[in-house]
Amino acid sequence: MEVSLIQLYIDGGGFMHPILALLILGLAVSIERVITLTRASVNNQKFIARIKESLSDGGIAAATEVCSNTRGPVASIFHAGLLRVDRGIEHVEKAVMNAGSIEMAFLEKNLIWLSTVIAVAPMLGFMGTVWGMIIAFQDIAAANDISPAIVAGGISTALLTTLMGLVVATIIQLLHNWFISRIDKLIVDMEESSTELVDTLIEMQASNK
Repeated sequence: MEVSLIQLYIDGGGFMHPILALLILGLAVSIERVITLTRASVNNQKFIARIKESLSDGGIAAATEVCSNTRGPVASIFHAGLLRVDRGIEHVEKAVMNAGSIEMAFLEKNLIWLSTVIAVAPMLGFMGTVWGMIIAFQDIAAANDISPAIVAGGISTALLTTLMGLVVATIIQLLHNWFISRIDKLIVDMEESSTELVDTLIEMQASNK
């Protein structure tokens, strides 16, 4: 006998509503993170090549202008570093580190909500399981009988809420892991690029002496 998803949702009882709300929250945050991380991704090699060319042709001002017109965390930390060039390499490194910390926090923004969904959804499912078993035993006590027809409703509710909670947690966990992998790659790019910027500035200073 075919049963629609809507009917299964209804049969799951009241605990299905907060679990569905968690799924919607998790997907909404995931969409926002996909957009943010996609916008943060740039071709770092081409960007660094443009910065080096700008430094060679137009100096610090030209390179700063390129950073201002480029989106992404690498451009942001380059911009912060280039603004401190006149104060020395130590100030550049400090500015890059501070900007990198801010960009990391921005990349990891809202991931706490995904972790919350991953943790809470199964718990709500298990609570629904307990509630369903309580209903089943109450029905047995009321009917003074343990026939399958009497306990089927409570057990069905218990199983459906557990299933829903685990499905939601699994979906959001996979998305969360993908975001973490993307963020780790962006952080590595930021570290490698900032090191290359500092090395380039040191070479420029040495050649100007």
